[in-house]
Amino acid sequence: MIDHLFICTAVGAPAAHALQDFGLVEGPPNRHPGQGTANRRFFFQNAMLELLWVEDAAEAQSEQTRATRLWERWSAAGRDASPFGIILRPESGSPNACPFPAWEYRPKTMPDLVLEIASGTGLDEPMWCYMEGGREMRQPTEHPAGLREITRVRLVCPPLSETSVTRAMASKKAIALETGPEHLLELEFDGERQGLRRDFHPDLPLVFRW
Repeated sequence: MIDHLFICTAVGAPAAHALQDFGLVEGPPNRHPGQGTANRRFFFQNAMLELLWVEDAAEAQSEQTRATRLWERWSAAGRDASPFGIILRPESGSPNACPFPAWEYRPKTMPDLVLEIASGTGLDEPMWCYMEGGREMRQPTEHPAGLREITRVRLVCPPLSETSVTRAMASKKAIALETGPEHLLELEFDGERQGLRRDFHPDLPLVFRW
């Protein structure tokens, strides 16, 4: 199941203000020492949305971080690279098993972080990761907008290879996948019971349905 998602944004994530204006309460930000990235975060009852940017280009291109290709993904986000990352955690009560071929990312500068990063993904698809333990959900998870749980993730992107990790994850129902000319992330909340929609363009390639 999905633990959190990230969107690569401009430095400082000014687009977070659009989410605040919509009625989300921002959680505590975070910086990733040695990785060169930082974020602003919005927590829901079952997952988290992260606005991510590169704060230190040298760290992002260092030997420790280079293989993640976060620098390439952020610097070309929305053009030659998907701006998204999708991080999974085990289903409750299920065996801990990464659902795609992956390599272990255990940075010395963040000893508590262990990520399985999907091997062989193209920059034209999201960065896929797996966290065996998942992240501890943090506060706040109550929002004036009334959104509580992410119940569906729909990804729109240019055509992908039949052998891509993203297509494999769509076939496993981790996400819904559609082909389109631009990268777009659509999040459904609470089963879309109200039948409402909010498009955050041009601030973010993001749509909410609830």
